[in-house]
Amino acid sequence: MSAVISLSGAGKLFGGRRVLENVSAEIGASEFVSILGPSGCGKSTLLRLIAGLVPFEEGHIRFNGADVTAPSADMGFVFQTSNLLPWLNVRDNLLLGVDLDPAAKRPDAAALADLVETLGLTGFEDSHPHQLSGGMRHRVAIGQALARGPQVLLMDEPFGALDALTRDRLNMELLRIWQRDRKTVVLVTHSIAEAVLLSDRVLVMSERPGTIVEDVRIDLPRPRDPSVTRENPAFGDYVVRLSKLMGVA
Repeated sequence: MSAVISLSGAGKLFGGRRVLENVSAEIGASEFVSILGPSGCGKSTLLRLIAGLVPFEEGHIRFNGADVTAPSADMGFVFQTSNLLPWLNVRDNLLLGVDLDPAAKRPDAAALADLVETLGLTGFEDSHPHQLSGGMRHRVAIGQALARGPQVLLMDEPFGALDALTRDRLNMELLRIWQRDRKTVVLVTHSIAEAVLLSDRVLVMSERPGTIVEDVRIDLPRPRDPSVTRENPAFGDYVVRLSKLMGVA
């Protein structure tokens, strides 16, 4: 499998303090890869380097064979907070990124309706953010990234602030969207169980300065149904293995 994203010896410093050091990894087309690591190890920074949102001082990061020097329309980014504009309804918030980019192609009515249905937001197109639940706002945020039709979806712990039940429901939605569209997804998360449930591979990072210390392939059957997958003994084995690597077991 050819690499869509390639990192070779990437490093980052902030104010002379080393945050990331010698980060190397390859992520292939249609892979779902999660990044785990202790707080402050540079997971979110790494995702921003891949996205071209933050410059790096060492090594190389390539997207489709070209050096990453700036954000690409072929990468969608989902932040930790939903960042919706309160005066726009769901439909206009979904199209916000497209409308702000003169080069972006606006989805037609049928494509937009399909996206709304995929996100489980049919009937809420005219609702404003304050009229939506937290989970629905995060679905709109994912939709903002998907509306541009990116090849890669980068997600910086988008469900971290949600309650466990809403988080589980959104994990199911994310699984369904990925299994339908098979985009390349890179997800930063603190949840070991979430990483095992969703991923093809899990990259485990060290304490700061962060580097990748383990690349764990998750060999669980797909398509995955959370209730069935969690009952698979191998699921528990992966959780224990990753917990040990993270120093929590």
